[in-house]
Amino acid sequence: MKGQCRVLIADDHEMVRRGLRSLLEPHEDLVVCGEAANGLEAVEMAEKLRPNLIVMDVTMPELNGIEAVRRIRKALPDCEILVLTMHHSEQLVRELLDLGVRGYVLKTDAGDLVERAISQLCLHRPFFTSRVSEVLLSAYHDSRESAPARGEESTALTSREREVVQSIAEGKTTKELAARLGISEKTAETHRTHIMRKLGIHSVSEVVRYAIRNKMIEP
Repeated sequence: MKGQCRVLIADDHEMVRRGLRSLLEPHEDLVVCGEAANGLEAVEMAEKLRPNLIVMDVTMPELNGIEAVRRIRKALPDCEILVLTMHHSEQLVRELLDLGVRGYVLKTDAGDLVERAISQLCLHRPFFTSRVSEVLLSAYHDSRESAPARGEESTALTSREREVVQSIAEGKTTKELAARLGISEKTAETHRTHIMRKLGIHSVSEVVRYAIRNKMIEP
């Protein structure tokens, strides 16, 4: 990429954002154009600032990283995304790659790998840490017979339904959910009832457990 690579940092932990900024600022060819503290902010700032690259966590409040990536990729298909997270399950990696993510670094492996990943992605070259590469290789070598069962729970929901699940798990009331989605309280309550029935869930605590298992919220 010629010129500077504009980077947006999206993570709900201020110390992580601060650390990434200090890591990138010495590089003349990189400029941090903004910071987002949750998934919704990440989408809004991406559409407004139009960065070349977004460094993003998966588990964030308001809107989880998967749904944020989905929306950003739709609005900015040429924007590269580097997932920087603690999670590396096969299901999660597959889902993010299917959305067009081409960079994946584990926070436990970060160090200079973040700089290397960002440099590669700014040149539109993919970058995955070795442990994530192992997950991908394992997925290709394994039989796909059990794949539907592994992904059934997570992929059964639509993008809107996942947003509702995350809102419920975060303790949002029906009124707050309605305001967030721009719908009536009655419609919001209908969504809640339908989704809980669809998942076979009967309490908010079960919704929370479901959201944690599927990396929508942190435990």
